[in-house]
Amino acid sequence: MTARTGQQYLDGLRDDRTVWLGNEKVDIMSHPAFAGSLKGMAAYFDWQNTHAEDCLVPDPETGKPMSASLIVPRNAEDLQRRHKAFDRFARYSVGMLGRTPDYVNVTLAGFVARNDIFESKGDKTYSDRLRRFYREVVEGDLSLTHTIIHPVVDKSLPDTQGVNGECALKVVRRTKDSIVVRGAKILATLGPFADELFVYPGVPQPPSVNPDTLLAFSIPMNTKGLITLCRDHYGVNSSAGDHPFSSRFDEQDAFMIFDDVEIPNERVFIDGDLDVYNGLMRHGWAANIMQQTCIRAAVKLEFAYELCTRMAQATNADKRPDTAALLGEIWAYSQLTRSAIAAAEAGAHDWGNGAFFPDDRPFRATRAMMPGWMVKANDAIKTIGSHNLLATPSLDAIDNPEIGHLIKTYMPGSNGMSARERAKLFRTAWDFAGSALGGRVELYERFYLASAPRNFALDHMFAQMEREWTEVPAMLKAIGVD
Repeated sequence: MTARTGQQYLDGLRDDRTVWLGNEKVDIMSHPAFAGSLKGMAAYFDWQNTHAEDCLVPDPETGKPMSASLIVPRNAEDLQRRHKAFDRFARYSVGMLGRTPDYVNVTLAGFVARNDIFESKGDKTYSDRLRRFYREVVEGDLSLTHTIIHPVVDKSLPDTQGVNGECALKVVRRTKDSIVVRGAKILATLGPFADELFVYPGVPQPPSVNPDTLLAFSIPMNTKGLITLCRDHYGVNSSAGDHPFSSRFDEQDAFMIFDDVEIPNERVFIDGDLDVYNGLMRHGWAANIMQQTCIRAAVKLEFAYELCTRMAQATNADKRPDTAALLGEIWAYSQLTRSAIAAAEAGAHDWGNGAFFPDDRPFRATRAMMPGWMVKANDAIKTIGSHNLLATPSLDAIDNPEIGHLIKTYMPGSNGMSARERAKLFRTAWDFAGSALGGRVELYERFYLASAPRNFALDHMFAQMEREWTEVPAMLKAIGVD
């Protein structure tokens, strides 16, 4: 099987996975809260088949169609082919879904491209395992989530020491054919709705770290002892017209508990090797993954710009200087994102072992700036929408024979816009930026690629390592200043 349909995806979720929602252990396939999210994710798989010319490519080994997000990039053509797919995937949800399968797929493909890191000590065992797992994902068109961060209790301590170490995921027992792990990880977005949980390095660890915490592996979501603890669900049982995002796109976020989970050796890719653990994220991960993340962000910002513009036109405010300035600002963010993508792809090169990844510098800068841009886009929606966001009837009310004619009379848009068109706009805007799901998505944008302050600090450190900065003394010397 390759390139699954939505129904095939849903059929693959019918298992005995352990999922908690509130104080209830639930069956995700029958619990009413998850119905819209499952429908939304199934439609993603149908979308890739509907847009096969953009989303799918022939599997080099079998010739069958596979997701273009699983291309192992070896040249500029591979990156352009992925670009086309990432853009089309993002348009399915206008960027509101952050953890569609193409997100983790591109990470996995990048790790396969850098299999030399796994083989750095001359042993191919772990890289061979990773390659076989990659083939499982390709041939099964599996939906992966990941969880890579230790659940830090005390931020004054290192991630795996003291009380933090008590919670950290670690090996507690070994058998001939497996390791047994215990602890927790955060945050598995898409957790309840994925086929596999892929655990891999998050941030580099110090030499003093407990080697039993240095792990990379993947397991099915129904593995015994794996517990998916969900946050409150923000999906709503409502029409897509009234809630275009909340009715379909709550991808869920889950705290993952490993209660003595046995992992077959075949699915273990890093086991205690500090050099591999730290090297994997330092040598191309951001350059590879951020082609997907920035394209998704560009699609989302462009949608936000158009949404804001249409709202402003609905109240005939689009030419007011303050409103026009807001609109121009959101447009600028979208174009800066597109420019960063173009620059990164233009500067793509071999990162080692034939892994052809974009230049990471434009992506790193965008990674630090993007959270602020997304927050400002949401703020622009609320500013332009103002009280109108709180005075928008449901579409069904407009069709109601008792009240509908009054709504049409008193709640139209400007310049001949009907009450229905106005309501659709403002309901979409509220669901995008102000609903429970909109608030969750904004928080996701702030932190899913680490916090902006942390990324700015890393950017500074990388900049200092990348070259000599000698312009200041050179200028002073040139003008004769001792």
